[in-house]
Amino acid sequence: MWVPVNVTTISEGPKRLFLGRPMRSSQLSETLLPKKLAMPVFCSDPLSSVAYATEEILLILSLGGLAFFHLAWYVAAAIVVLLAVVVASYRQTCRAYPNGGGAYSVARANLGQSAGLVAASALLVDYVLTVAVSVVAGVAAITSAAPSLSRHAVSLSIGFVLLLTLMNLRGVKESGKAFAAPTYGFLLGIYVMFAVAAYRVLSGEHLLAPTAGLPIHPEHSYAGLAVLLLAMRAFASGCTALTGVEAISNGVPAFQKPKAKNAADTLAIMGFFSITMFVGITVLALTLHVHVAESPTDLGLAADTPTQTALAQIAQTVFGTGPLFYYVQAATAGILILAANTAYNGFPLLASLLASDRFLPRQLHNRGDRLVFSNGIILLALFAIALIVAFKASVSSIIQLYIIGVFVSFTLSQLGMVRHWQRKLVANTPSAARAKIRRSQAINATGAIFTGIVLIIVLITKFTHGAWIVTIAMPLLFLTMQGIRRHYDRVTAEITPGPAGVGLPSRIHAVVPVSRLLLPTLQALAFARATHPSSLTAVTVQVDEHETKALVDEWRARGIPVELKVIDSPYREVTTPILDYIRNIHLDSPRDAVCVFIPEYVVGHWWEHLLHNQSALRLKARLLFTPGVMVANVPYHLRSSDDLVNSGARSSDGPSVR
Repeated sequence: MWVPVNVTTISEGPKRLFLGRPMRSSQLSETLLPKKLAMPVFCSDPLSSVAYATEEILLILSLGGLAFFHLAWYVAAAIVVLLAVVVASYRQTCRAYPNGGGAYSVARANLGQSAGLVAASALLVDYVLTVAVSVVAGVAAITSAAPSLSRHAVSLSIGFVLLLTLMNLRGVKESGKAFAAPTYGFLLGIYVMFAVAAYRVLSGEHLLAPTAGLPIHPEHSYAGLAVLLLAMRAFASGCTALTGVEAISNGVPAFQKPKAKNAADTLAIMGFFSITMFVGITVLALTLHVHVAESPTDLGLAADTPTQTALAQIAQTVFGTGPLFYYVQAATAGILILAANTAYNGFPLLASLLASDRFLPRQLHNRGDRLVFSNGIILLALFAIALIVAFKASVSSIIQLYIIGVFVSFTLSQLGMVRHWQRKLVANTPSAARAKIRRSQAINATGAIFTGIVLIIVLITKFTHGAWIVTIAMPLLFLTMQGIRRHYDRVTAEITPGPAGVGLPSRIHAVVPVSRLLLPTLQALAFARATHPSSLTAVTVQVDEHETKALVDEWRARGIPVELKVIDSPYREVTTPILDYIRNIHLDSPRDAVCVFIPEYVVGHWWEHLLHNQSALRLKARLLFTPGVMVANVPYHLRSSDDLVNSGARSSDGPSVR
């Protein structure tokens, strides 16, 4: 009868210090998130995007000079409408697909496997960019308050990525608790700034940003169609305010019950905060005449003059340079850096789903000690760090790659939802249910149209500014995932047993490689004899004639009841002669099996690995590719390994080799 046994292996040390104690699989329910913690976990990206979305609009419009800043009102209004439509559309997705997966699950179920993989490729690329952009933007907020740190931007960015990685490896709920204060602190700071600004304006004060008097030198002269393209490019850059909206639909299973309702409600709350903050920051930026440009020289300043972000200028104008200004800067830096947390939850969840469907390596499907997808978290961090280093922690450079993946996934998700609702309509659907389905379908259709148009605009306006990299990365990832799936399918077909199963080998020939007659060798010989093979041969390779003669003499003196085969090696090579000998056994008797018993030292220190087992490792590596050959490791524990293994007294019962 099978009896379940609880086994707890908790190794103390640095891993436990940083990550905490392992959690049992039965504790998974304890990691589910209430709405108040789901906000910082899943919504930090869209909430933080308002900190730089307005600035991105103004940066693009500044290319044409101050005369084009009036277009910001229209651009911002279009983004607000788009954000409201996308939030409403994804609320439908949360309810329809409570098992999560977001755009990937929706597109695959309704538009086919290829569409699902396109959406997944877009999301995976976007999540990496989210981490890079969010952290670098957060560091930019820090350097706006402390310009002397600007030269350390890359190092600071990498440090924050590592910190986020560590916090997420500790568990979803723990990261939510740790990041709740900065998220809600940012919301408080922004709304207090709005209130103070409104009070001062209504009191008759005339507020102007520090850069209000600086000119903006246009890069080009825009007219006619060029004006429209400039406005479209500003709109595309401002659409960064929508990044991360889909993360909640990916992570519905992480919510407490009722999962779908809580996820949809959290998405609505996030939408309210994002829209009101984006509108407020844009109104203040335009009212206070905030001027931003790609380069300080475009503002008539020296090239090495430190510049402030748009939000920093607004905070300084409203609060002065007192504690509240630094509070807003600190809160902004915190939320921007924590915005990456959205990706730290979305990327591993999506990678796990893809791995479960065999489009990514199976290791990404496994949960770690803290019931999070640790491999996905680490992989995301490595990609983000590579991107930060490659682009030297430049927000303006990395952000050009941003949001294409967002709108690819948005569009495919909404098209998939339109198809989903169409399938729900059957002949006998009651009229009330039919009306509800049609309303939901209309919401998703509107979302698909809007996001599809934006995708075209983004591609047109950002392609030559670096977005071409994403248009290459996504297809490469798509092809890679298809290749992984083909590999898994091919291997499955190859190793699936037929009706007859696997036949027994006619005989088993045991071979024990011998270099010197030591205790590990005698142990391997004893174990090989205990398996009662059809034949047993010890094999040694003669490199030095005198050493071989001494071995043969000792062998005979001990009376070891096993044949010792001596193979001559004129070129002093050890591994190949043994391999040739073993292959010949298999060639002579193809229906037989050969089992090679290799004595191996178990050591307790890392440096001892360099001094032992090298020949054994080389032989095992070669035998792995030899058909019809099995390898049995026979470990011999040296005293240095006693503190690493928990073994009892070794029994000496049974046949012995003298």
